[in-house]
Amino acid sequence: MASPFALSLPPPLRHFFSLFPLYTHPPIFSDDNARPVTSPTLWIHPPWSPDADVLSSDVECLKWQAYLALRGLSDVAIRWDVSPDGALDNRLPNLHVPLKTLQGASDAVKEQEDGEGELLPAHLIPEWVDGRVGALDELEGYADEAARDESRAWVSLLEGNVHAALVLNQPSTTTLLSLLSPYKTKPRSLEAVVAHPPAPLFGISSLLPSYGTHVNVDAIEQQYKEAIASLSERLGTDKWFLGSS
Repeated sequence: MASPFALSLPPPLRHFFSLFPLYTHPPIFSDDNARPVTSPTLWIHPPWSPDADVLSSDVECLKWQAYLALRGLSDVAIRWDVSPDGALDNRLPNLHVPLKTLQGASDAVKEQEDGEGELLPAHLIPEWVDGRVGALDELEGYADEAARDESRAWVSLLEGNVHAALVLNQPSTTTLLSLLSPYKTKPRSLEAVVAHPPAPLFGISSLLPSYGTHVNVDAIEQQYKEAIASLSERLGTDKWFLGSS
């Protein structure tokens, strides 16, 4: 017998809820499981021609492909079927590595064969590489400290002025599918490349909020030409840059 103090819905409200019955169904299990991570895999932007080569069309991805090759790693697979939206911070490249290859992995993890993996952003790739092949010495393969410091200066120039010009002039393909797709490929931010980020288009001295960037294309292209000319003059006929091994 129901308690006289039990709460019940008014008949009109009960009738209204009866129009929207709640049905429960058993769970549906899928046979489609994630692929096990058996080897390190670098996620990159696709090449210009997938049938021709595995070198990425993106400057940043290509840089990390070269880095892995120069460090002597030949067991790294490549995939370019992942959208940047699926990458960490929406930015490629990412390195997908088995858990047992991470530094500090326990013996129990190293013995596991379940294919579990860890996704690493680009700035953590050198640390993972050091754990695989050993860290570089203080000279990083150069003849002396002067050559090492000069090399770092050249790298800074290449990743600044030269990289900015390549990003600025990187063509983008526009197709009907890309226009209709809600997932847009985000171009690499120019502000993250140039030494002095460009000013906003407007909003500094107006009531409108800051929006867009004012890019001096001529200045970037001129800095690119000067950087390439300086690098060409410095390289000369050397087989190895600054005597690096």
